Amino acid sequence: MTNTTDDLAHLTIVDHPLVQHKLTLMRDKATSTAGFRQLLREISQLLAYEVTRSMPMTTTRIETPLMEMDAPVLDGKKMALISILRAGNGLLDGVLELIPSARVGFVGLYRDEETLQPVQYYFKVPLELSDRLVIAVDPMLATGNSSVAAIDLLKKAGATNLRFLCLLASPEGVARMKEAHPDVQIVTAALDEGLTDKGYIYPGLGDAGDRMFGTK
Repeated sequence: MTNTTDDLAHLTIVDHPLVQHKLTLMRDKATSTAGFRQLLREISQLLAYEVTRSMPMTTTRIETPLMEMDAPVLDGKKMALISILRAGNGLLDGVLELIPSARVGFVGLYRDEETLQPVQYYFKVPLELSDRLVIAVDPMLATGNSSVAAIDLLKKAGATNLRFLCLLASPEGVARMKEAHPDVQIVTAALDEGLTDKGYIYPGLGDAGDRMFGTK
């Protein structure tokens, strides 16, 4: 785990060798759709370890084959995983394998190619978000507009303990999120160089949704 400068204290870059190796394979344009999808599932589980690191714990009394003991378990209501459609589903699937009891919600947003602003088309999330750790997942934090809009919607729905999990982030997206939601910790595998005039992260890995679903 690496935190960058104090100015980016809300950003955690997971520099584990397995994360970085798999990310390199995903960046390679020669990686197949099936390979990309599998790598995204694998890397999401590794990132999930970091984004859930500070979850509250309590103890419960159990009996091992040798004796009774007070053993650690997660405390509070089950977390909520919120996929920012459509590409968020690639991260969601991997995290759910690790935390199958999590509640799941979806925020449907697409980016207007002319204005680069998000347009909402779907919103369905679990109840009682105020009592849950809420983790929003989207592979790319590019301009930050869609991510900010999604967090806006989740806060309006009652979420107060929010984290954002992504595969890649741009400095512009991180700054936009910090400006709008400084209380939301961002966990990512890499902070890339910047954005193209079309709003894509570079060097990046292309459009995560297209590469995941083979739509381009």
